[in-house]
Amino acid sequence: MIRPQLTNDGKAVRFPLAEHVDPLVDDLAIAYAADPDTVGRLLAGHAAAVLALDFAACSETATDYGRAMRAAEADGTREALLDELPPQVDPTYAPDDAITLAGRITRFAAAIRHRTAPEGTTRP
Repeated sequence: MIRPQLTNDGKAVRFPLAEHVDPLVDDLAIAYAADPDTVGRLLAGHAAAVLALDFAACSETATDYGRAMRAAEADGTREALLDELPPQVDPTYAPDDAITLAGRITRFAAAIRHRTAPEGTTRP
């Protein structure tokens, strides 16, 4: 279960995802060791697509169509790379667990908002 926490400075809510990311990195390393040529080409292709998307997102001359094409290309290279890995399972929550998680997030966010509201004002 993802357990929200306050950041060290207490100004934001963070979601520690290492327990979910670590197995993905491990699977990627194993896939690379098993077939470095294929996985290496997929990684290089995805890196190029991500860099092109970043450039398009920041470029004043890029069109919305161009940005959308770069985003689609990055999605495609990511999917091709993920196809080389074992299936990843997204966290799922039973209704009670989802309500508990939402409550924790809300409590943290409310505490931050309460602490950071300027004196004499109320937040909506």
